[in-house]
Amino acid sequence: MFTGIIETTGTVTHTERQGTNLQLTMETPLAAELKIDQSVSHNGVCLTVTRQDTTTFDVVAIDETLQKTNLGQLKPGSSVNLERAMVFNGRIDGHLVQGHVDGTGTCLSVTEQDGSWIYRIGFPPQFAALIVEKGSICLNGISLTVFNVRADEFTVAIIPYTHEFTNIKHLKAGDTVNLEFDILGKFVARHMELRK
Repeated sequence: MFTGIIETTGTVTHTERQGTNLQLTMETPLAAELKIDQSVSHNGVCLTVTRQDTTTFDVVAIDETLQKTNLGQLKPGSSVNLERAMVFNGRIDGHLVQGHVDGTGTCLSVTEQDGSWIYRIGFPPQFAALIVEKGSICLNGISLTVFNVRADEFTVAIIPYTHEFTNIKHLKAGDTVNLEFDILGKFVARHMELRK
């Protein structure tokens, strides 16, 4: 489990296809603190550390993950939002995030507003029941509050801190983003579906 509060970004230094899987090598100051078999969120996708040293670590994304996320678009030099799994001994500053991406959306526009940034994000309409005005969403691993929710798009506002310390600063119109909808909304939607 994660909170959607990004600890740092990492840089992809190497990618390698292994059958239908993709191995990613990440460079980050967090590498020295990681352990093999530890879960780390990569742009909101929970992946397991398979190798690490003082500056880099490896993870493997399987085909199912590559089909439902933007990880297959990563290449050497790409910036990736990173968060280690939460520890249940303190405050949860974002919201409960599983690291299980529901699908991808598309950045429709970015507007700078003299100190903040407004991002419009399009998403597949089949997820419309899972997103509510002023609710939470996880976008590339970042816990954010949505507004101007429509049937196939929503808006988020980004503060300077988030803009500076995550990879959202690189996001532009047309880019693909990973989306994980709030787990509480998914449980309610499933309950209502089964009651029909």
